Amino acid sequence: MAHYKSFEELEIYKLARVQCDEIWGLIISTALGKDYKLREQINGSSGSVMDNIAQGFGRGGNKEFINFLSYARGSCSETKAQLQRSLDRNHITIEDYSRLSNKSQELIDQISRFINYLKKSERKGAKFD
Repeated sequence: MAHYKSFEELEIYKLARVQCDEIWGLIISTALGKDYKLREQINGSSGSVMDNIAQGFGRGGNKEFINFLSYARGSCSETKAQLQRSLDRNHITIEDYSRLSNKSQELIDQISRFINYLKKSERKGAKFD
C-alpha cells in the first residue's frame, strides 16, 4: 500500500464523506429534518465515521489507527440502525433506505478490510518511520 500523506486520500474517508453528505441531504429534504433527536443522532454518527478515520490517521501509529477505525466502523453501524429508524418512522423512502444502508454496509466492509490489512502490516506507522 502506498504511504498516504493525509487522511483525505484514503478511499474509506472519501466514502465516509459521501455518506455524511447524503445523510445531510436526507435531513434537509425529508421529514427526518423535523425529528430533532433522530436528526441529530444520525448527523452525529455519520460525521463520527469521518472524524474517527481522520483522528486515527493523525495519531501516526497503526495500533492507534486500528482502534479509531473500529470506532468509525461502530459509528457506521449506528448510522445504519438510525436509517432503519428513519424508515420505520416514515421519514425516508424504502429506496433511500436501501441505497444508503447498502452503501453503509460497503463502508463497514471496507473499513474491516483496511483494519485487517493494518493488522498484518509490518509497518508500524508514520511516527515510527
